[in-house]
Amino acid sequence: MLARLAALALIASASCAEAQDRPKIWELQATPSTVVWGNYDAAHAPVLRIRSGDTVVFHTLITSNPTALEKAGVAPADVEKSLREIVATVTDRGPGGHILTGPVYIEGAEPGDTLEIRIKKIDLAIPYAYNAFRYGAGYLTDEFPYARMKIVPLDKTTMTAAFAPGVTIPLHPFFGSMGVAPPPAFGRYDSAPPTIIGGNMDNKDLVAGTTLFLPVFNKGALFEIGAGHAAQGDGEVDITALETSLVGTLEFIVRKDLKTDYPRAETPTHYITMGFDDDLARATHKAILNMVEFIAAEQHLSRDDAYMLTSAAGDVHITELVDRNKGVHVLMAKGMFARPGASMAH
Repeated sequence: MLARLAALALIASASCAEAQDRPKIWELQATPSTVVWGNYDAAHAPVLRIRSGDTVVFHTLITSNPTALEKAGVAPADVEKSLREIVATVTDRGPGGHILTGPVYIEGAEPGDTLEIRIKKIDLAIPYAYNAFRYGAGYLTDEFPYARMKIVPLDKTTMTAAFAPGVTIPLHPFFGSMGVAPPPAFGRYDSAPPTIIGGNMDNKDLVAGTTLFLPVFNKGALFEIGAGHAAQGDGEVDITALETSLVGTLEFIVRKDLKTDYPRAETPTHYITMGFDDDLARATHKAILNMVEFIAAEQHLSRDDAYMLTSAAGDVHITELVDRNKGVHVLMAKGMFARPGASMAH
């Protein structure tokens, strides 16, 4: 009898350990204590600690304030309570303007590792978005020397936006900003210009089903997310997309076997490399070189052949022109390769 009880206890203990080892799903609301306003910083204390393999459901908020939204036509009852609370109580702000949920600490992530972020699902959180421009920002600022904000209704059923009578925009929601904390020497890094940490990449291809790879510079990586976009054109030329609140489901995996010093991504159909710089030509150079080097290593091609292939089959896109650091990304179709590749998502 005692032996049987001991065996049952052992089984129960093993089951408990197995349950503890299973990946968990966490939910992180956007509250005054779980957001960072306008920056990425290695000094920030994490608001959530997870393990590699865990999934987080992030609630993120529209990059605006209640007064501006109401002035543009949003009914007071339709302004999220969490946004009101954060605007009223969070005083540690800047230098950027984005409200970012996080940071999240991923156990086991160390400098030199790669953080693999699988974007599983992105949902609209509110039935409206806005687009706005102001003087001093945007690509045609001298042509539009004033400010305007337009509220655009979103239809979750049809996944469209009613931009104007007879003008309907298909929705492809994505997060404008996803990034890790920068090297400590950076200090508090502005949330607006994208860089080696990712951050405000404003890449419309980073939709659900995409996997993002970011270099890790600090223990735990310290991931933040926000700047929800319901849709955007390449370039984001007036400085905003269809800005809205989103709920994103993301899975995190610490990759010890994969080294990268620059953000890159993979969709079901394409590889994506990126380049960021205040000079568009330099940003383009970085994005193309990153693709050449990635394809050469991934597909065991010579550097010459990888360069030729990028010219023959790669597509160079201007990601955005308005975040001080311009963004360029290169897409390479995966269907060309007999060898699908092993170092990215699997």
